Amino acid sequence: MAVVPLQYRFDGPSRAPVVLLLPDLGAKWSMWEPQMPELTRGMRVLRVNHRGHGRSPAPDGAYTVAELGGDVLALLDECELERFSVVGSGLGGMVALWLAAVESGRAHRLALLSTTTWAPPAQRWRGRGTRARTGGAVAVSDEVTRSWFTPGFAERRPDIVSRVVEEFEATGRAGYAGCCEAIAALDQRVMPARVRAPAVVISAAHDPETPPGHGRRLANALPGSRFEVVSGAAHLVNIERADRVNELLMEHIAP
Repeated sequence: MAVVPLQYRFDGPSRAPVVLLLPDLGAKWSMWEPQMPELTRGMRVLRVNHRGHGRSPAPDGAYTVAELGGDVLALLDECELERFSVVGSGLGGMVALWLAAVESGRAHRLALLSTTTWAPPAQRWRGRGTRARTGGAVAVSDEVTRSWFTPGFAERRPDIVSRVVEEFEATGRAGYAGCCEAIAALDQRVMPARVRAPAVVISAAHDPETPPGHGRRLANALPGSRFEVVSGAAHLVNIERADRVNELLMEHIAP
């Protein structure tokens, strides 16, 4: 499959070190807004939208994480970025790990949030993709987004939850389904051994999608990595506990 030209944007000082932010499945680059004030103080932040998310095109058919990573790598080459740090959440973390392994000489620092190297059963992901392909993301919205925030946060900040759910339901059918197929076929269990960038792995204590055991196994496989469990948060830990996630990211990737 050909490389897809992704929608992207830069923020922050133009001559500062670059940090790439990769969003989760069904989320857009706006999911990183809670991190932007901190990161843009001393870094040039590059955000992208995966295939079928935002204005990124979405070819029909199943995708692979390597193809999604190839889209990002083509953008990095186009922008002539020879060195970068990368932060990814969920699907974005899978793509970030691929980049850090394939481009080990270019990846400076790596941060992986709410992600895994292997996400069985595959049929769960294929089923979500099939329902979304026929009924749109709205057809799987309740099933997916209930794992994103704890009930307490949803009660305290219904405005944030409503905005995130609205963005999810606007995700393109082909893009969402294709990315579900990428996760269904995922097996990156041997890939961490190829990573040379110092890494931090962050799990949320109440994440039903990728519980902390996933993060712990990933961190154990990454040479010299740091593992952190953040309390009081579900899957989108960077939004629900932006305070703690920002601390961890700034400690790890700030110049």
